[in-house]
Amino acid sequence: MTSATTPPPDPAGPPVRRDARRNRDKLIAAAQAAFTAADGPVTLEAIARQAGVGIGTLYRHFPTREDLVDAVYAAELDAVTASVPVLLDQHPADVALRAWMGRYATFVATKRGMTETLRAGIASGRIAPPSRERVTTTIATFLERGVATGTLRTGIDPDDVTTLFVGVFLAIASGASQEQIGRLLDLLVDGLRPRTDG
Repeated sequence: MTSATTPPPDPAGPPVRRDARRNRDKLIAAAQAAFTAADGPVTLEAIARQAGVGIGTLYRHFPTREDLVDAVYAAELDAVTASVPVLLDQHPADVALRAWMGRYATFVATKRGMTETLRAGIASGRIAPPSRERVTTTIATFLERGVATGTLRTGIDPDDVTTLFVGVFLAIASGASQEQIGRLLDLLVDGLRPRTDG
């Protein structure tokens, strides 16, 4: 009776989902590589070709260029965020925060092929909101450790730090040199350290 009223599971269901996930992962990986290697904008057709899928498949997963850039951005953020516990184990919180910010800035700077889309997305708010929340949460982790150990000041709003950090992203997108980016990050983190002038 049960077999007559309950249809058997569709054997094509899970494999289709796995294939879709694989295609999405391949597209993100191809976009990461393309954005890193390019000196300018990268076409979506080239990314689909590199991933070994049709352009229609790309658009099913990422209806707009901003959607694809945001996915690459989020994947890189996953990797950078995963480094936080290791950095905090190895360094004081202020040093760990500076190292983390440097890694994040390097990611943004090396993705030349998505710089304009990233800049426009951050400026318009189309890309920043979900990623910004994660960045702010991560920065709060460093601040909490730094306050507890005396290496970072008390009373700092993590969102204020994120706002300053986003300013560095915009400087990267505007063509700032690696040396200038390093100086900006040094200034940012130095401003978070406890004052020693009484």
